[in-house]
Amino acid sequence: QVQLVESGGGLVPAGESLSLSCIASGNIFRIISMGWYRQAPGKQRELVATLNSGHATNYADSVRGRFTISRDNAKNTVYLHMNNLKPEDTAVYYCNSRTYYSPTQWDDFWGQGTQVTVAS
Repeated sequence: QVQLVESGGGLVPAGESLSLSCIASGNIFRIISMGWYRQAPGKQRELVATLNSGHATNYADSVRGRFTISRDNAKNTVYLHMNNLKPEDTAVYYCNSRTYYSPTQWDDFWGQGTQVTVAS
């Protein structure tokens, strides 16, 4: 079992910035990748940004240039720095980690989500 806990969500005016954190704990043998997804009301969950083991990043077109994903391997923590927030960024943001939880087994694990609300 791997647990992910997000923090940092809140209410922010449009144009401002907010940073999210996610710390992974539990049966972590090796983290393959970490990322952020979001789900807005009435919408399907979508990828925001990912960071793989080779340090390659992947961003949704809607956030590229505004959001930055980073990772602290020593702390099993991933961050999402969100700049120039827009009302359409309003969503529940979920942390994801593709993680080996044994020497040979891996799975995708999810956090509980943190609400980000951008006021127009």
